[in-house]
Amino acid sequence: MTNLHSILFLFSFFLFPQQQWCLQPLPAVEDGFVRTNGAQFTLKGAPFYANGFNAYWLMEVASNPCQRYKVTSAFREAVRSSLVIGRTWAFSDGGSNALQPSPGVYNENMFQGLDFVISEGGKFGVKLILSLVNNFNDYGGKDQYVQWAKELGQQMQNEDSFFTNPMVKSFFKDHIKTILTRRNTITGVLYKDDPTIMAWELMNEPRCLSDNSGATIQNWTSEMACYLKSIDGNHLLEVGLEGFYGTSLSQKNPNNLPHGTDFIANNQIPEVDFATVHSYPDQWLTNRDNYVQLDFLQQWIHDHIEDTQNILKKPVLFTEFGKSWRQPGYNVSQKDQLYNVVYSSIYRSARTGGVAVGGLFWQQLVQGMDSYKDGYEVILTEPSSTVSLIYQQSKKLSATHKRFIAKKRHKAPKAKRLMQTNWFRSGFRKKVYDRIIKLTL
Repeated sequence: MTNLHSILFLFSFFLFPQQQWCLQPLPAVEDGFVRTNGAQFTLKGAPFYANGFNAYWLMEVASNPCQRYKVTSAFREAVRSSLVIGRTWAFSDGGSNALQPSPGVYNENMFQGLDFVISEGGKFGVKLILSLVNNFNDYGGKDQYVQWAKELGQQMQNEDSFFTNPMVKSFFKDHIKTILTRRNTITGVLYKDDPTIMAWELMNEPRCLSDNSGATIQNWTSEMACYLKSIDGNHLLEVGLEGFYGTSLSQKNPNNLPHGTDFIANNQIPEVDFATVHSYPDQWLTNRDNYVQLDFLQQWIHDHIEDTQNILKKPVLFTEFGKSWRQPGYNVSQKDQLYNVVYSSIYRSARTGGVAVGGLFWQQLVQGMDSYKDGYEVILTEPSSTVSLIYQQSKKLSATHKRFIAKKRHKAPKAKRLMQTNWFRSGFRKKVYDRIIKLTL
């Protein structure tokens, strides 16, 4: 307790003899970082609910100064649609134009691209989730780390040795430290001190098919989460999970298959601040019709919200979802139906202060990016029913966030409201209070 709180408490009975007093915790620091309070995100002391987007390409495109206008356009278009959380890659491993061409060696041009992404996100008020490595081979991934170790004489069983080999884990820890302690060449702020960054993601979609028990991923997550938090105590941390359950609950998974992860156990690690879920019924249930896929999706989202609420007691963010126009029999109404199921489920939870805090569709592009199209893309400046749905649902969720802010302002501390009255501002009581303040300086 501060000196001010102690003295005020001692004199409270004199100042306000008819008031019943109890000690209240100090208010949360309102420094612009997204934090957690129980099962909610908070921003500047108020519950924070928001939708967002995936744009894995931001750093790569921004590494070319002539192309940076596309990053600016992406942020501008997103904010216009009330999308204020962006998820992107802070990795690119192996190859001549990678962020990390070899272990511990970094491409400054690519790093300056990431500097620009973070700087520009801050200008538009977008909070960023930065993923630190890929489970898959795109942009290097865990297999690239394994190959680096093999080249130095390490014996590897398969790419899942990423999670257990000491040399590989050392490589990855070095990458974590390099990213977190990077000083932005545009803002001058260390990444670990920048409130534009909302959270770190350990890995995009970790899987370990060589150990379906989940123990390998559990041990790796615990070790890396502890290491990251030892460097950066400002930011939130999430694992990057798709939401697959462990073997005891694999019946909840698509086709009842385990993937070496455990949605419950992995997210119960104390250093993990919130849970994540991905949703791709068109990939997971490829031989089923749209109605079966939607039924699965509704149950998938329901199960994760319920389990997060009742067991994890942490926020849950739906960090990827989408439907590809490349799937046989596709029409845009199917995409709209999927988006509507995700957004509506999140809103039902959020409007009552629940654990579902937002959804990030895969993926946002801007015009002139045909080479990045993967079938899931959304270009917010091209009118469509999907774009309208994104805008309407995100505006509605944003309004929920604003209601919580208004409620917070309305519930000002009783003592603060009393101090603003004429009864307090004049007379002996105010003189005593002013004297107390002087004693604490």
